[in-house]
Amino acid sequence: MTASHHHHHHVPVITIDGPTASGKGTVAHKAALRLGFHYLDSGSLYRLTALTALRKGMDLRDEHALAKAAESLHCSFSGDAIFLAHENVTAAIRAEEVGNTASKIAALPAVRQALYGLQLGFRKAPGLVADGRDMGTVIFPHAQLKVFLTASVEARADRRYKQLIEKGFSASMEDLLKDLRERDERDANRKIAPLKPAEGAHVLDTSSMTADEAVEQVLKWYADLKKHHAI
Repeated sequence: MTASHHHHHHVPVITIDGPTASGKGTVAHKAALRLGFHYLDSGSLYRLTALTALRKGMDLRDEHALAKAAESLHCSFSGDAIFLAHENVTAAIRAEEVGNTASKIAALPAVRQALYGLQLGFRKAPGLVADGRDMGTVIFPHAQLKVFLTASVEARADRRYKQLIEKGFSASMEDLLKDLRERDERDANRKIAPLKPAEGAHVLDTSSMTADEAVEQVLKWYADLKKHHAI
């Protein structure tokens, strides 16, 4: 083991996992800003792969081709913006079609494997806050702090609805509820990395919480860990 590789493991990682629209992205991003840590929105990697596949008209059953596309993603995060090569695709990857495609290809083992190394590369000093569905269970199982964010499907549909309306998209509450239930079902029941709290994760129900309140709780847990020299 090289010294630099060994050093890598001393970089603190906070994982924030949870279902679609649980607010984990906002909470993770704000927590990273407050701590001065790097931020990984792992779900966006699946969305970027989906966007690439849709644009190229790829066959969504061709696991090998999709894995190749995932492996060669040239993406970067800058503040709230996400770039694919040099194009700002922040809005493009939020389209419902991209989200649904991402959820489907995320069930493919070869795609997950292709993105595995890419995700580990985000662990850089002084620290990382990573959000997704399997950050604490699969990607960073030795993370210092693991959080599992939940919220009722109604609360999540409501948030998603407000987000879409704010961004000028039209939205139907009924469709959003149906979509979230289907995605929960798919995420929880897939054979590979099913959505569930990691061992030792702190579960946080944000149904009646603001994002800032959730951030405070995460930072408090992290501060407690540091105080007790667990980090």
